[in-house]
Amino acid sequence: MGLFNKFFSLFKRKKEDKSSTKDTENLEKDNLKEETTLSKELKKDTEQNLKIKPEPEPEPEPEPERKGLFNNIFSKKKKETLNKGLKKSNKSFFSKLNKLISGKSKIDASVLDNLEEVLISSDVGVATTLKIIDKIEARVSEEKYSNLNELNILLKAEIASLLIQDENELNLADDSFKNKPHVIMVVGVNGVGKTTTIGKLANKYKKLGLSVVIGAADTFRAAAIDQLVTWANRVDVPIVKQNMGSDPASVAFDTLNYAKNKNADIVLIDTAGRLHNKVNLMNELSKIKRVMDKVIDNAPHDVMLVLDGSTGQNAFIQAKEFTNATEVTSLAITKLDGTAKGGVVIGISDEFKIPVKYIGVGEALEDLQEFNKLEFIDSFFD
Repeated sequence: MGLFNKFFSLFKRKKEDKSSTKDTENLEKDNLKEETTLSKELKKDTEQNLKIKPEPEPEPEPEPERKGLFNNIFSKKKKETLNKGLKKSNKSFFSKLNKLISGKSKIDASVLDNLEEVLISSDVGVATTLKIIDKIEARVSEEKYSNLNELNILLKAEIASLLIQDENELNLADDSFKNKPHVIMVVGVNGVGKTTTIGKLANKYKKLGLSVVIGAADTFRAAAIDQLVTWANRVDVPIVKQNMGSDPASVAFDTLNYAKNKNADIVLIDTAGRLHNKVNLMNELSKIKRVMDKVIDNAPHDVMLVLDGSTGQNAFIQAKEFTNATEVTSLAITKLDGTAKGGVVIGISDEFKIPVKYIGVGEALEDLQEFNKLEFIDSFFD
């Protein structure tokens, strides 16, 4: 079974399970009602005949929690947060989708043309949209998918096959720690939530039992250093900093040496996000990387690009600029809870072939979630 067929079967089974579960629940309720009525009448007659005092009915045992298709992947609380965070994107997408299929009974050329427009207007991106449409068109032609009810399932399966996610979560036994500490250099323009992401990552790793050190190498703005200090104090992790205007590579050098001496597990290095002078940006990031590699082999081990999901197509431009300036190895896409442009996650992941590692779906510390493409699609289409 190919990758598409696996995803198609998965999403179709989930849809059928929902329908089957509902029918079963209704049948069980009817049967239970009839049994309860008969039981009460029989009990009343027995009590009257035997003239005994009725015993109080025992409290019913709680029904076991029904496990959904994805419960083994995400906790219930995280799934609810993800659903809430993607609510605007979900509502906007389905509002457009419902309009295009109104009055239609099957998947035809006009439906596909309208679907193309919906995907592009949802910030999925032109290149990725055309790829999705071509694949759905081929599936409809080859395998005779013509039922309009299966359009959502086809969309889910095709999008899942395009999304790239980082399958390796850091843990103490992972190969990621063969060059301990594991160094993550965080890049992105000002205002995308870079500093907040670093703070939330520090909190997440600390809760995993890892020791974390933050390096304030964005010395271009005094506010950047102050904000990072606030986050370091909030999550109670050490921070290495210098004065505004200091050499960023010098800050990175000091941070890695400090982390080595303290036998730290994780180092998070903040960097400046100036795009108005791309030559300086490229030179600065290259210098920081060279200096870090001298302190710890192959550092940084991960170059994480933070993008603001609410900016839609601007996020594509930023991704292009930074991937040209340095070798980006992972993505964190923030502020998805306040926008209807969640489709940007799909397009950026596909177009740049970079795994999405984290998505921001709220303000709380725990609302920076590990990206799981099946859960993302399930919430996007729920």
